[in-house]
Amino acid sequence: MSNKPVQLFTYDEDQPREGKGLLIPPRRKRVASTSIPKAASARSGSGVRALATVFSFFALALIGVSGYGLAAQSTQVATPVVTVIDPYTQTTSTLDFGEQKALSKTTFFTETRDAFIDEELTFVEADLTRNQLRYFKRGVLLLSAEIVGVGEKGSWWDAPSGLYQIEKKEDRIFSNLSQAYLPNAITFQSNFVIHGQPIYPGGEKVEADFVGGGIRISDESAKQFFEAVKPNVPVLVHKEVETKLDTFVYEPKVPDFGETQYFIADIDNGTILAASDLQKTAPIASVTKLMTAVVVSEKLDLDGRIWVTSPNFVTSLIPRLAERSSVSTYSLLQLLLVESSNEAAEVLASEYGRADFIEAMNAKARQIGMLETTFADPSGLSSENVSSVGDLYQLAKYIHEQKRFIFEVTAKNEVPTSYIGDEFGGLVNFNEIDGVDGFIGGKVGETLAAGQTSVSLHKTTFSGEERVLVIILLGSDSRTDDIKSLIEYVENRF
Repeated sequence: MSNKPVQLFTYDEDQPREGKGLLIPPRRKRVASTSIPKAASARSGSGVRALATVFSFFALALIGVSGYGLAAQSTQVATPVVTVIDPYTQTTSTLDFGEQKALSKTTFFTETRDAFIDEELTFVEADLTRNQLRYFKRGVLLLSAEIVGVGEKGSWWDAPSGLYQIEKKEDRIFSNLSQAYLPNAITFQSNFVIHGQPIYPGGEKVEADFVGGGIRISDESAKQFFEAVKPNVPVLVHKEVETKLDTFVYEPKVPDFGETQYFIADIDNGTILAASDLQKTAPIASVTKLMTAVVVSEKLDLDGRIWVTSPNFVTSLIPRLAERSSVSTYSLLQLLLVESSNEAAEVLASEYGRADFIEAMNAKARQIGMLETTFADPSGLSSENVSSVGDLYQLAKYIHEQKRFIFEVTAKNEVPTSYIGDEFGGLVNFNEIDGVDGFIGGKVGETLAAGQTSVSLHKTTFSGEERVLVIILLGSDSRTDDIKSLIEYVENRF
């Protein structure tokens, strides 16, 4: 995924001109500002970088698409810039490509799309709520197709609302997870794919129960989009967020856990059952790798392969990469999460660019509201990887709702039997908790500076209803005993 700012070109800007001043953009009409609902987040559009302090759940004042910036390539062209006001500093900023929660709001998404049309921009609209894929060229609707299938919720193909960019086109790609070819594949954000009807290697078309892939349209439509849409074209994605009323009620009471930072809550309705200081920061050790996995899923192709050399400045409890020349990205992710491999963390980060990867980790933290968190490396070895139990709850909730496959990997050694990218047999799962039933995912860590740390999800039953609890510990001396004590406290209390 490119880190370059959004480049959106109008028809007039794309036409060659002769004479003096041909590098000077023409004066253009200004578009009236629009407003954003208070519950919505920052509006995405063309521009450069997002401020690190702009978060998806805060209200931001929208200035609109009336500002203009200069995007320099072979010539200078005027680019409409959507500008927002940072609620903390009251400074203005523009947003980069990526997930934008505000675009899950139907009204806001419609206003953004209409502004693109008014500016005669070329872009793809993917409305996953109304199952509609459309291609606009210079503001004119050129192609439209029904979306007949989307990535399974929580899978790496599940595209959230946001502004993305076409990265590559291939006649067909092979999905290791589904063991099928995806024809006329248009890839954006590394792992999101627009494609036609999948085909098994023997030539049989996949009719139903397809477990892999992204935005699926008919073969005829897929061919038309494949031929028309060019790389670097923006993709505007809209998917309404499902909201349901959860009426289960707890009565919180906080036990005494000494110096250990602790947190236990119902992850589905957000009820905090017991907690220490939510904002107190502490080193988090290998819990860092949960954010590493999130960024990997957004920046790297999980179905691809990476050339590796074992980093000589980190060690893992079980070294596995010294004799490897290349490894599938998914297998590295599995190694990262199951055996907490520091080597895998560094190899994955280096594939994107280590400094840029760490910057992306911190940017993602700001986006999901982790205000007290700083990441210094992708493994968690540095004591400068710090967070709070409140912030780690935001991360756990985001993964649980948006990228559940990450927790699924942490809970088991195996992947689906059809997936051939599983290259490390007999992995030792460091995340399992002895004597605790109902573990469904999480990550543990331990360093001298951090003590024992963990984020874990557990299924339990209250009043005949199955609930999912999230437990977070920082600075523990006995992680397993503390987790058992918190679960026992909650079960006895409620």
